[in-house]
Order: sequence, then C-alpha cells, then structure tokens
Amino acid sequence: MALLLVALPASAADAMRVKDLGKLRGWRDNALVGVGVVTGLAGTGDSMASKTTRQSLANLLSQFNLTVPPEAIQSRNVALVSVSAALPTFARPGDTLDVTVSSTGDARSLVGGTLLITPLKAANGRVYALAQGSLSVGGYRYDANGNVVQKNHPTSGSVPGGATVEVGVSAEMMDEHQSVTFVLNEPDYTTASRVAAAINGRLGMGLAQPRDASGIEIAVPPGRREHLVGFFADIENVMVRPDRRARVVVNERTGTVVSGGDVRISRVAISHGDIKIAVSQHNSASQPYGVWQGGPDVRTAIVTNTRVDVDEQDGGHFVAGQDTVADLVQALARMRVSTRDVISILRAVKAAGALHGELVIQ
Repeated sequence: MALLLVALPASAADAMRVKDLGKLRGWRDNALVGVGVVTGLAGTGDSMASKTTRQSLANLLSQFNLTVPPEAIQSRNVALVSVSAALPTFARPGDTLDVTVSSTGDARSLVGGTLLITPLKAANGRVYALAQGSLSVGGYRYDANGNVVQKNHPTSGSVPGGATVEVGVSAEMMDEHQSVTFVLNEPDYTTASRVAAAINGRLGMGLAQPRDASGIEIAVPPGRREHLVGFFADIENVMVRPDRRARVVVNERTGTVVSGGDVRISRVAISHGDIKIAVSQHNSASQPYGVWQGGPDVRTAIVTNTRVDVDEQDGGHFVAGQDTVADLVQALARMRVSTRDVISILRAVKAAGALHGELVIQ
C-alpha cells in the first residue's frame, strides 16, 4: 500500500532539546566480537566436514583435562558461532549486554542451543566481556525425507543480557583545552550557529563557538570543571529550533513520499495521463477460385490481419500555483491522483527546475 507523508512547516513551537540533536564527542559504543561454541543442538549443528568446529571442541575439552583428537569427534550437536555485542560508554564491571550469535559453519539451525562461555574482545585485542547462555532464535527449520519447513533465519539468534562486562570503559569528555565538543547528528551551519547562540544565552556569552557544520566547541568554566555532570545536563536541556533542509524523499519500491512542508515550488503546469496501446493479430485462410479444381498454381493462402487500438484515458491537467510541495500534494490528493503518480509528477517538477529543494530517490 502506498504511503505519502508531508511534514508541517517549522515554527517556533518546533524547539528541541540540544540532547536530541546530537551528542558530546567521546560518547560512543565500542564493538566487541568473539568466536564460541553452541551445544545442545538436536542434530542440526555443523557437519563432520567442518574441521574448524571439531578443532574448537577439542580445544575446549582440553581445558578440562580431556584430550580428544579432533578427528574422533563425530557429534552434530555442536556449532561454531560468531558472537558480537556493543559495549556502551561508561560501562562498569558487572553490567550485562545483549549478545548476537550467528553460525559460521554449515549448521542448519541453532534452535535449542546454549552458548558456552566466550570471551569478547575489542579492536585492541583486550577482553572486555564474557558471554554465555541459552539462545533465543526467532525461527525454526525441520527437514525429513527431503521435505524442509523453515521460518525466518534459524542460524542466528540472541542471548538477552548474555554478556557480563569484566572491564569497564570511560570517556574523556574534556580535551587539553578544558573544553568539550558537541557534535550534531545532521551537520548544518545554521543549526550549529543556533545551538551555540542558545548555549551562550543560557550559560554565558563566549562559552560556545561553532567550529564547523557539525561541531560546537564549549569551554568549561573553571568553577564547573569539578562538577561536569551538572554542566553537561545544563547543555543537554538548552532549547533550540533546528534548521531543516528543503528535501523530498521518494521510495519508488514502496510508493512512499516524505516531504518537508516548507519545500517551495514555482508556478508550473502539469499534464498527466495514460495511453494504452493494444496490438492484435487475426489469421484467416484465403480460398481463391479454382482451388477445388486442383490447378497447378492455385493454393490456399494464410492472411494475417493486424489491428492497433489506442485508448487514451482522460489525463489530468493542472497548474500549480501553490508555494510549497505540501500544497501541491494536497491538490493532487483532491484530484485522486495515486501516490505512484505523485512520485512521477514530483520527479518531473524537479526536472523542470520548479522544485526548490533536494529530491532524494531511494
């Protein structure tokens, strides 16, 4: 089903908190990854051809003083998996993380499996968390005698709260100049200037200076360097009205149009209609005089008759004198123009140079 959304024009009531527009530099998640073994599978694990799985299980057993050659392992109840998680900023030892588990071998399903303890490492090679627990798989796969029934992707799952942080992390928010940098989610010079002006109006003139389209440098006063939490809270709750780019987003696959209500257009004439052309052929046999007498040069001929039908439906004719895309869309909606036709019209209006904004086609 097609969908069309139009955002209303920005107004003074559109003021937002600074914390909703971006974040302080240094506030980021850290990727963790590990390789583990899932056990307890009902014959849906890796096959005997997976040497990596058998070697991993042999290494695991050796830690418990069980020496088993890899080639002696014949179980299909285990699978080699990759384990990933995101370590948030200011994570402390004992915190739990959600874990994503996916098969790296030829296992058919991870349903009913249990992840054995797996170290999770960061890019620096240091272990920051340990993961283990029962898998939650949002699918299944069952096969017998060549018949397969499968739902979703049973070779990947998750362990909610399955990782325990062993080494905490922290972020240095202040740089060597005793200042912090606020980074916008969507770089924009106008918004950066407004954020700096709003912070200066709330906390004091000269503290915030926009450095580029995405970064606002904020000096920390000497009296507040020992109480950064309160200072950061004051910054996050400053109200500012962000600027918005004139942009229309079109998704042709789903028939979705999302437009800012203040995207302006010039006066333009639109004619939109459908022409259907049908070409049909009819074959008939021609029986000339004398065919029944069997003359040497007399024979039946196949005659092909071609017919071309042109059906031109009533096209829509429209002159847009509106100021914004929202007005144009509302006028087309009153004419009962379909959403996919609206997409074609917007593309044509942009090509004609009458759409004063960015047209993003996905």
